[in-house]
Amino acid sequence: MLDFLKRRAEARPEAKASAAGPVIAYAGSGRVAWSPRDISSLTRAGFAGNPVGFRAVKLIAEAAAAIPLVLQDEERRFDVHPLLSMIRRPNPGQGQAEMFEALFGQMLLSGNGYVEAVPDGAGAPFELHVLRSDRMRVVPGTDGWPVAFEYAVGGRKHRFPVADGVSTVCHVKAFHPQDDHYGLSPMQAAAQAVDVHNSASAWSKALLDNAARPSGAIVYNGGEGQGTMSADQYDRLLSEMEAYHIGARNAGRPMLLEG
Repeated sequence: MLDFLKRRAEARPEAKASAAGPVIAYAGSGRVAWSPRDISSLTRAGFAGNPVGFRAVKLIAEAAAAIPLVLQDEERRFDVHPLLSMIRRPNPGQGQAEMFEALFGQMLLSGNGYVEAVPDGAGAPFELHVLRSDRMRVVPGTDGWPVAFEYAVGGRKHRFPVADGVSTVCHVKAFHPQDDHYGLSPMQAAAQAVDVHNSASAWSKALLDNAARPSGAIVYNGGEGQGTMSADQYDRLLSEMEAYHIGARNAGRPMLLEG
């Protein structure tokens, strides 16, 4: 976690570690613990490609970003503080509301939020940047705790080391009952409902494109009025029906009928 909120040096605590740490550690320390879900696909299907998911994420993220922040210690509440000034203008491209909306949006889409604190010359945080969750990977150590965060863009990678539990990257994650390093995305839990909604929308769109009804029917009469087909003709027709008249893409296309 970020360590800049401490106001004075503290005595070094006794070294402690969970006995289950080595058990939950991934095989081979230093290797990337890959996310079990494709965040990019969930984002495209559930946010960028679904109006219900888009609206839900925007409403929650904007409402959470609008909550006033309170900074206080054990003695008093601060109205003026360098930390408050930095949060009001965390970086040249964002204000406080935009940064927190991006952070909450990342958590809603992926279950994880990553904030990078850029230090000044004295080592104090000077800027805050929300990093994309789909580009970040947690690198666990032999005891199961993160030893680094790896950020990849294209073919380039950058590692943010974790020393004594302190890093320039703050990882905020939702509860996940089956993952030790990543949070559970609400979008992942809603993935099946999103697929159903998107498939129904695609079907309706295809039906409208085809005038919302079959445009006609082709009736096979055969030679000399014999309205029957051979076995080969029937099998070929059946395969063509499956290929050209089943599914949302073919909704409303004309059908070939025998008789």
